[in-house]
Parts: sequence; structure tokens; C-alpha cells
Amino acid sequence: MRLKNRVAIITGAARGIGRAAAELFCREGAVVIIWDLLDVGEQTAQELRDQGFTCEFQKISTTDVPALEAAAREVAEKHGKIDILVNNAGITRDKTLLKMSHLEWQQVIDVNLTGVFNCTKAIVPYLVERQYGRIICTSSVVGVHGNFGQTNYAAAKAGVIAMCRTWAKELGKYNITANAVAPGFIRTDMTDAMPEEARQATIATIPLRRMGDPADIAYAYLYLASEEASFVNGQVLGVNGGQAS
Repeated sequence: MRLKNRVAIITGAARGIGRAAAELFCREGAVVIIWDLLDVGEQTAQELRDQGFTCEFQKISTTDVPALEAAAREVAEKHGKIDILVNNAGITRDKTLLKMSHLEWQQVIDVNLTGVFNCTKAIVPYLVERQYGRIICTSSVVGVHGNFGQTNYAAAKAGVIAMCRTWAKELGKYNITANAVAPGFIRTDMTDAMPEEARQATIATIPLRRMGDPADIAYAYLYLASEEASFVNGQVLGVNGGQAS
């Protein structure tokens, strides 16, 4: 029960890594609020409630600033506080630079970078008010090393790291930590859609010779959200099986 009585907002938690995090945080005692655009988020929340956990769903876009501010205010008023924000939501629009449109660039930047800023900006006042908080942002091994066909995604994920390191410096005086998790190749709907040949080629670059599971990332989130990581600030935790590039 490392998160007993904590209130956590997890973006993009309707499925995949975010869902795994929501389940784990609930098991560890947290009240979990799922922020997602996918209607299946309500099903995820209901399934967790059926197990006796406290989990709520708010259908919301990380690009809708007024809606984010209203949702954060609703959570704080209902539960009396917000303790943890996991900026997990993200999209891909993969193409090489020569083929990538300006729209495909902007869509990924809007969700994966600006969306992280928007959510954090909406929630930080509540953390400052209580002089406590954990901000956890999902970057990527791609944000550290780059990747063929992912100019937009790599740029956004590198930007997330820079924001976390900046927030660590700005918000530390309020007892708020900000850290990033950089997943490697994780088994999700996104990777399931890849051609098998491409999937196997990527696995071959991982020293452990396998893909990660969503739970592997969820446990990294849990560590950074817990008191065990109270002196961890401005860091990037790579969870990638040893994959370097």
C-alpha cells in the first residue's frame, strides 16, 4: 500500500501502459482518476471499481486547456487534494522527414509535448498549495537516442525530458518532484500494429531479446510516485531491456 490515501491522475489510462498503471496504483491504495479521450476509459474505471477500488473516469483531451482546468478543480474539490500526476498519454504519426506532413508533426507535438505542459500547468497549483507532489512524465528511448521515421515523436519525447528537468528545479522548493520514464519497446496496441518483420528487427536490438510489458513501466511509475523516491528529482529512468538506440 505504498500509495495509500494518495490521489493520482493518470492520462491515457484507458488502455495499454496507462491502464496497467491505473490497476497497480489502485492496488497500492491510491484513488485513481483516468483522463482519456477513449470511451473505454469508463469500462476500465468500472472494472477497477468492481474490484473494490476507487477509480473514476473523466473524458478529456490533453489539448483542451479549459476542460483540463475544470477537471483538475473537480478532482481537488471532491477528494480534497491531488498528489500525483502521471503524464502518460501519447500518439504516433510515424513517417520519415521527407514524407512527414506539417499536420502530422503538429498533431504529435500538440499531444505528446504541449499536452504534458497543459496537464501539469492545470494540476501544479494544487500540489503547490499542499507543498507535496509527484509529477511523472512518459518520455521514450526514442527521446534519448532518436529513431528512424519518428522526427515528431522523438522531438516531443526529448522535450518532455527537458520540461521535467526544468520543473525539478522550479518546484523542488515546494516538495514536488518531477521525473521522466523512458520506455523502450513495450507490448501495446501501438507495437502490435507493427509489421512482424519490423517487430523482430527491433527485438534483436534489445539485449534481453524480448519486448517489455506494460507492467514494467507501471512499476517504474509506482517507484517514482512512492516515498521510496522522495529524493529522486529531475531524472530519466530508462526501462528498455538494455536497448541503447
